[in-house]
Amino acid sequence: MDLFVIGDVHGCYHTFRAVLRHWRPQHELLVQVGDLVDRGHGIPECVALARELEAAHPGRTVFLLGNHEHSMLRHYGPQGPHRAWLSWGGQATADQYRGRPKMLREHLAWLHERPLFWANDHLVISHAGFADTPTPLEPDDYDGVLWRRGPLLNLADRRQVVGHTPTPDGEILLDPLANALYVDTGAYLNRGLTGVRLSAAGEVLAEFAVPTSPLDIDLD
Repeated sequence: MDLFVIGDVHGCYHTFRAVLRHWRPQHELLVQVGDLVDRGHGIPECVALARELEAAHPGRTVFLLGNHEHSMLRHYGPQGPHRAWLSWGGQATADQYRGRPKMLREHLAWLHERPLFWANDHLVISHAGFADTPTPLEPDDYDGVLWRRGPLLNLADRRQVVGHTPTPDGEILLDPLANALYVDTGAYLNRGLTGVRLSAAGEVLAEFAVPTSPLDIDLD
């Protein structure tokens, strides 16, 4: 089965819906690399839509955990509040869930169940990628799969697909040294959101770049 991989959404609900029009549920596994939340104008709506898609297409969707979801869970969990999160996107999330306690509880429970990665024999998809750290799956490891900035490991027989680090020009980027494909094209930066159709072996079959909707972000 082919895959349809979507980069960081960051609350860009209308843009997210537009990219999803290119997904073929009958033929493709949908994988979203995390960071549904923070920054944009439609954060609860993005999470609600992801939950609806998961329910409507059993076994055909994977929504990964991103560092922004991890930080949101920390903010609302027993270790909270996480005030640093509020300063880099979380305030928009907190504001949009205010007065919606039932929705917030349901969404936090769902986000808590998000996996850190998805893999087959040829691909490893995570939010930020596997690098040279002994604890890549430790959520608070800043060189781990939620936070890594910088070069990734070349996994030899598997291509890495990651989000987290926006590409500089709004286009997906392949790092040939690490055999890593970066798919966060900066939706919240007004560079657009991209869906990438991949074969099960990791070959890029098609790209679907959608401009960020002006309904989703503040335009300076």
